[in-house]
Amino acid sequence: EAPDVCTSLLVNHYLNNAFLKWAVVGTFGDNLKKSAEALAKPLSLTKERLDKLENLGIYINYNGYGPQLKDLHFSPAELYRLVSQYKCPFDFLEDDKIHFEQLETGYKDDMRKANESKPVTETSSSAVFILPNTAWARRVSGVFSNDLCNKFDSRAHAVLIENNDGGYLVSVRAPLSNKQGASNLCGQFPTGGGRAAAAGINDLPTESLNEFLDKFKLAYN
Repeated sequence: EAPDVCTSLLVNHYLNNAFLKWAVVGTFGDNLKKSAEALAKPLSLTKERLDKLENLGIYINYNGYGPQLKDLHFSPAELYRLVSQYKCPFDFLEDDKIHFEQLETGYKDDMRKANESKPVTETSSSAVFILPNTAWARRVSGVFSNDLCNKFDSRAHAVLIENNDGGYLVSVRAPLSNKQGASNLCGQFPTGGGRAAAAGINDLPTESLNEFLDKFKLAYN
């Protein structure tokens, strides 16, 4: 649950750097930029090549958000089969440009829509966005939260997506300058949990919305 650790880092340690470039991809995908850059140092990559790994990580992570497989560009199983053929992510980027470009186009289009949204509440230390009950909003919930944190590193963010039953899917990110409190906050609600820096609630009832907003502001005041 440490704020600067993710599954890719744990698995890479277990595999003793056997697939280091893929570990860098996964760490970037979890928005652990500093951890990913530190992991990549022995590779001596140019900025251009490191940026390619970062983008690939972001796009793969982006493709994992959605309560239904039909919301996604690819099912995670299908995308796994595509990338797992390659020991090196640069080979995937070179050989399978069609699938990569589909992910990239989808990401940029969804992020454009998300960036047009306005916060429902906003202070110097926190901001909350509520996005509509649409497939694009569900796909972008996690990466939009990450993008907001990167732009406003001393501010906490919550992105809520309207569910079919009237509740909300919630994505919370602690400030990058203080990666604490997200899991404690979300764990106070049923279906909530996560890590200190990034957590969420799968189904926040409508009647609990104001309680969540109050506790979110209090946690990051």
